[in-house]
Amino acid sequence: MRAFALSLTRNASQADDLVQDTVVKAWSHFDRFMPGTNLRAWLFTILRNTFYSTRRRTVREVSDSDGALVATLAEKPAHDGRLQMADFIRAFQQLPDEQREALALVGASGFSYEEAADMTGVAVGTVKSRANRARARLAQILQLNDAESLELTDGATLAVIASQGGPHL
Repeated sequence: MRAFALSLTRNASQADDLVQDTVVKAWSHFDRFMPGTNLRAWLFTILRNTFYSTRRRTVREVSDSDGALVATLAEKPAHDGRLQMADFIRAFQQLPDEQREALALVGASGFSYEEAADMTGVAVGTVKSRANRARARLAQILQLNDAESLELTDGATLAVIASQGGPHL
C-alpha cells in the first residue's frame, strides 16, 4: 500500500499519512467489508478514494502561512443592522393598516400592484397610492432625505471595511 500511496503523492511523508488514514478508515468501517471479496482491492480503493478526496479539498484551500491574506479580510459585525431594523419595525408599525398592508404585499412579498389589488379588493391606483404614501411616511419617520436609503450597515462599519481593502463579506 505504501508503494501505491507513494506513486500517488510523490512524497514519503504524505504517503505514510495516506496509508495511515486508509488503515484508520478501513478499521472503522470494517463492517462494510464483504467477506469473500478481495481485502487488498478494498484497501487500495479506500486509499485511492482518500487521496483524491484530500486532493479535491486542498485545491480549494489557500496557502497563507504568514497570515498576510487573513490580515486583509474584514467582516461585518454580527450585530450590524439590528438597531436600524428595530427602527424600521417601529416606523412600519406606525403606518395605517391599509398602507402597511399595501407595502407588505407590494414591497416585501413581491406581488404586483394588480395582484395586491385583487387580494385587497381595491383598485390598482389605490394600492399604488397607499404603497407610495407608506414609503413617504417611512422616510419621514426615519428622517431619510431623497438622497439617502435605509442601509443596515452604518457609515463607521463601512469605513473600517473599506480601509481593509474593500468589502470581503
